[in-house]
Amino acid sequence: MIKQNLLLIVAVLSLNLFAQENSESGMSYDVFTFEKEVVLPGTPEEIFDAVTGDISGWWDHSMSENPKEFYIETFPGGGFYEIFDEAGNGVLHATVIYADRGKLLRFDGPLGLSGMAIQFVTTYQFESKGTDSTLFKVSVHAAGEMNSSIPAIVEGVWEHFIFEQLEPYIKEGKHLK
Repeated sequence: MIKQNLLLIVAVLSLNLFAQENSESGMSYDVFTFEKEVVLPGTPEEIFDAVTGDISGWWDHSMSENPKEFYIETFPGGGFYEIFDEAGNGVLHATVIYADRGKLLRFDGPLGLSGMAIQFVTTYQFESKGTDSTLFKVSVHAAGEMNSSIPAIVEGVWEHFIFEQLEPYIKEGKHLK
């Protein structure tokens, strides 16, 4: 019992020391979450298909200047990939952990913050609205090492993706081509 308590005390003191060191550098461990939603024309299956597979028509943030491919595979264990070139160089932004076409897609990974000690679980939900529209909801949950500006930056990027990129892409029918 004394050994277990001693180990617990050492672990807590180590975490406290680590947190102090990181707070001095502007980094700390934190969590944040947010949701965004938009009603889009199309069935849940059509919208699911538009936000998976080849997403290069609306996803405009990348780690390479001109990626060869940008896609999300729609099965558990599938990847959210950015392929840089013909040689296959690239990045796995996230791994699909749940897929149910037209209902839900969930992926886990650092997304564009690869190289940082931060992890995102992102969920896309699709709900029929009337006979010709879908409520598309994006939920983001993040945890890890970050500075205080990261949550607002990430939320702003998702607002850009959803309202400035995806919504016009769908409303203009570009996903149907």
